Amino acid sequence: MYPDNYRYTKEHEWVHVEAGAGTVGITDHAQHELGDIVYVELPKLGAKVEQGKAFAVVESVKAASDIYAPVTGEVIAINEALTNAPETLNADPHVGGWIAKIKLSVPEEVDRLLSPSDYQAYLGAE
Repeated sequence: MYPDNYRYTKEHEWVHVEAGAGTVGITDHAQHELGDIVYVELPKLGAKVEQGKAFAVVESVKAASDIYAPVTGEVIAINEALTNAPETLNADPHVGGWIAKIKLSVPEEVDRLLSPSDYQAYLGAE
């Protein structure tokens, strides 16, 4: 359920790093907790984001939730498809439901994130 080549945060975001950039989204657990997602406020292209700071917002029928950057860097791509189909976060949170791509400015931050097994253990302890 949680891809082996992704890293996770305790706030339920994931990052998949390739070639110095991290694709970021919310976990399957997060989308289940949120319920039906109806709106996504994407970050701006070129925005500077900081690990652990809010950089996007997801609204569901239950509540609005900040999405926190798992890494520090610059937003180099956003998933504009979520504007018209925010429910993609519910249907495909780990692939089609990515939120943004961030060019890493502090690559070693990724090493401090949770592995898939650590994240699953964390979920079991919640």
